[in-house]
Amino acid sequence: MDDLMRFPTARSRDPAVEAWLAATDPCRALVAPWFERMRLCGPDVRELLHDHAPTACVGEAAFAYVAAFRAHGAIGFFQGAALADPGGLLEGGGKRMRHVKLRPGRAIDDAALLRLVQQAYADMRERTA
Repeated sequence: MDDLMRFPTARSRDPAVEAWLAATDPCRALVAPWFERMRLCGPDVRELLHDHAPTACVGEAAFAYVAAFRAHGAIGFFQGAALADPGGLLEGGGKRMRHVKLRPGRAIDDAALLRLVQQAYADMRERTA
């Protein structure tokens, strides 16, 4: 047994994810472009709502998610503890997962966050190969 979150019901485009992303909420607006970047990582990206959060998978293995809260948005990585983070964006102290918080009005290093998204995707492709 591996330590991957697997979702056999993930699919290319999930209407529930589309509806979540379309909702008007300032913190959802912060994270929606990042979910789109997850979708663009490769042709094997699938998606679903998991715990009310849009979740991106390589096939059925989850690699990242976005979430919106009252005061911030979050970009989460299921195997985030294994990611290189020279920009120091990742938060969390769990065994595997890490996240990046996005707050309205606060700048984020877009290039560093994009590298984390791409790295998480590549890491999951390697883990599932």
